[in-house]
Amino acid sequence: MGQKVNPHGLRVGVIKDWDSRWFTKDEEFGDTLVSDYKVREYLKKSLFLAGVPKIEIERDNLRVRVFIHCAKPGMVIGRGGSEIDKIRVAIEKIVGKPVTVNVVEVRQPDLNAQLVAESIASQLERRISFRRAMKGAIGRTMRMGAKGIKISVSGRLGGAEIARTEHYHEGTIPLQTIRADIDYGFWEANTTYGKIGVKVWIYNGEVLMDSKNRAKRSFPDARPAERNDRRGDRRGDRRGDRRGNFGSRQGGPRNNNAGRSGAPRGGAPRTGRTPKEGGAN
Repeated sequence: MGQKVNPHGLRVGVIKDWDSRWFTKDEEFGDTLVSDYKVREYLKKSLFLAGVPKIEIERDNLRVRVFIHCAKPGMVIGRGGSEIDKIRVAIEKIVGKPVTVNVVEVRQPDLNAQLVAESIASQLERRISFRRAMKGAIGRTMRMGAKGIKISVSGRLGGAEIARTEHYHEGTIPLQTIRADIDYGFWEANTTYGKIGVKVWIYNGEVLMDSKNRAKRSFPDARPAERNDRRGDRRGDRRGDRRGNFGSRQGGPRNNNAGRSGAPRGGAPRTGRTPKEGGAN
């Protein structure tokens, strides 16, 4: 199922955390969930050019805290914090509580799957070849130190009459390994021929390597003992050796056989048939 499930949802609770962290009563759960959706939709539309791959929301009884991960924090904060004040006021109208907005910078956008997917989608909207966009994104990501990347685009590629799916990948993408830090992103490109879906998987290495190494040190592998060198025990053992009473190899196999049987070497050669005694009847 590693090819079908969302890599982030598969690893929640193991190496990844929820994007929304709050508790509420059952009758208030639906309204709170819709409120989170509206906040994310507003921030994604208003801050799309800033590159916002992730929005985290924390709630308690008194306040709502919003963490905006972005590649260009200057566009979110604005001059003197003017832009972030507008964002805070708009979010307070949606949630109805005091809001604290925190901006988290994404230092390596080429290693973020969501930003890579949005970049490829924007290039497709500008009529850039999908192969060129995919290969360029793969090259930049691998140069930044990723261990693997996989990109999939699906739709009417190049204006074709029949929609199809194209895949490009480089490195390794262990989707079944839970401890593998795999980032996943999806975005849609709105072209004149229709929508083109872009999916990106980026493998950044294993997260639980320290605990794995500690487990190995605590429980070393049971390896069989190495075999001792038995050449010392076979000194003087001439089994299989042609030296000894059998003579040298120069005599050939006929001489060796004769030596084994004890027959004289100069005897008459044997024939395949022996004459019958008494003659013919």
